[in-house]
Amino acid sequence: MSRLSAALLLAGAMLLATASFADRAVAQSDSEVYDRIEQLHGDAAGLDRPLRQLVVAMRSGDAETIAGLAEYPLTVKANGETYDVENAEDFIEDFDDLVTPETRRAVGRQQYQDLFVSSEGVMLANGAVWMGAVCDDNACDESHWAIIAINN
Repeated sequence: MSRLSAALLLAGAMLLATASFADRAVAQSDSEVYDRIEQLHGDAAGLDRPLRQLVVAMRSGDAETIAGLAEYPLTVKANGETYDVENAEDFIEDFDDLVTPETRRAVGRQQYQDLFVSSEGVMLANGAVWMGAVCDDNACDESHWAIIAINN
């Protein structure tokens, strides 16, 4: 084996080992995700029901349920444009233009341990949908989880 072949083989093996290690480093458990949501947003338990409803509704293309989970005005990026959807009725009417089949499939396959949690909210399907805790009053003593952005 030539030195170049051996070097390339070694470099490839190192790259594969690094990739495997990187995947393990970002893998997280359900409890780690839950704790991060609780730490940054509180009411992690309150996310469970709307998150499950969203995943199921995306699988079936249930525009009404998805519209009911959104906070309005809702920012939607689709077809290279940004839309501010004013209400649920508009969302339902334009659903097929606002939520692509790819987004529906990706969100429909979402696993809890694969959620990304930041101070901005909870990201599903690599940013296709964001959910956030929305305050119900000025003091934010009460809040509810809602879709806050869709990015196709």
